[in-house]
Amino acid sequence: MKKMKLTYQTLILYLVAFLVIVIGDQVTKIIVDHTLSLGGSYAIIDNFFYFTYAHNTGAAWGMLAGKISLFLIVSVVAAIGIIYYFMKSESYQKLTRFGLVLVFGGLIGNLIDRLAFGYVRDFIDFIIFGYNFPIFNVADMAITIGMALVILEIGIEEYKAWKLSKSQ
Repeated sequence: MKKMKLTYQTLILYLVAFLVIVIGDQVTKIIVDHTLSLGGSYAIIDNFFYFTYAHNTGAAWGMLAGKISLFLIVSVVAAIGIIYYFMKSESYQKLTRFGLVLVFGGLIGNLIDRLAFGYVRDFIDFIIFGYNFPIFNVADMAITIGMALVILEIGIEEYKAWKLSKSQ
């Protein structure tokens, strides 16, 4: 299939989504930073959902804590990879393209924190079936949802290819 040049409307949609993620992420972090002390917690739904303010100097679950240079290098490489993959994606890969925009927005949101503070500000805290899930933020949600969309589209494409191969 032919590569699609982005239409003006599609480009605006992607830009708005990107800005909503980055600005929303930073605004929510600023609000939490000004309303909760580090380690402080506010119950939204007791024993399930809290706003708990934490600083994360590592990656997911605090892995590789304190390796800021590594995270900066990985972020730059990932950003280049995301842009490259986005540009190489096909016009029909709408979930992939939108997913990559979400991942890119989340990457930039957390990168801003790493550059400004040397850590990422997290605050969304769930306790699910007694398990205190790692605290996260809006950027992390965007990355997770974006990757889920990319994986979903890959699964759909693989299923279509499999189905086509069975019909021949």
